[in-house]
Amino acid sequence: MLAPQRDSGAPLQNAYAFSGRESVLSADAAKLGGNDGTTDLAALKIGLLSSTTEVAKAAEAMLRRRYSWADADHAETLVALGGDGFMLQTLHAMLDKGCPKPVFGMNRGTVGFLMNDWRLDRLAERIAGAKAIRVAPLQMDATTVAGETHRSAAINEVSLLRETRQTAKIEILVNGRVALPELACDGVLVATPAGSTAYNLSARGPILPLQAKMLALTPISPFRPRRWSGAILPDDTAVCFRILEAENRPVSAVADQVEVRDVAKVEITLDRERSLTLLFDPEHALDER
Repeated sequence: MLAPQRDSGAPLQNAYAFSGRESVLSADAAKLGGNDGTTDLAALKIGLLSSTTEVAKAAEAMLRRRYSWADADHAETLVALGGDGFMLQTLHAMLDKGCPKPVFGMNRGTVGFLMNDWRLDRLAERIAGAKAIRVAPLQMDATTVAGETHRSAAINEVSLLRETRQTAKIEILVNGRVALPELACDGVLVATPAGSTAYNLSARGPILPLQAKMLALTPISPFRPRRWSGAILPDDTAVCFRILEAENRPVSAVADQVEVRDVAKVEITLDRERSLTLLFDPEHALDER
């Protein structure tokens, strides 16, 4: 049986090591700025992206009036305006193109777990002094009842959900060994630290600091074992879900926004070779994010 997770409010200081490095930009970048805080960001190869929301577009207009910008496709660093959903969209686009770039997000959304505070002034100085945090996506390998195989990346989580009114029955393997012979539930998920405040939190899973080298394994509406609330696993763990009675109790697997229906087996590992870089203001308490 998997050990129960720690209380989501418990400190994790001993469970991870902060390893942020300095931003890719030199602090000398600020020398390109004027006395009013304006800067030629195009010369620093910084590009700008924004969500389509009214608030984000208004912020984009202000930034474009204040600064000059490099074309986003040719930039070396990106500023993203929006919420966590837009940050997720931006990171997935870079994964799909195979050209990850450091991203400095500013919150023009709601929660903003992956974003910095919105400020108009001294943007080049903020980026130059930012701490760079690397996040790695999950790799999902799903096999359907029909024998088809699908591979997808997930920055937030991989979740399994029942497709009908019938309870799903799922066997959980950790590093090739059976950890839970049968979980009767609506579903189950594996979340990264970056995704721990999304679906995982709604399912009463733990919030993991961004630099925690852990994954959250969280059941969704578990029926049996009723008191099992999930587990916190090292991020080098290989998790496998086998669907019991898969034809009679169909289950879908979702890697962020990509769904595979009627799965028989889902294997999940952390893909360290495709890491992404988020830039954060140093005054943020990164160990509490």
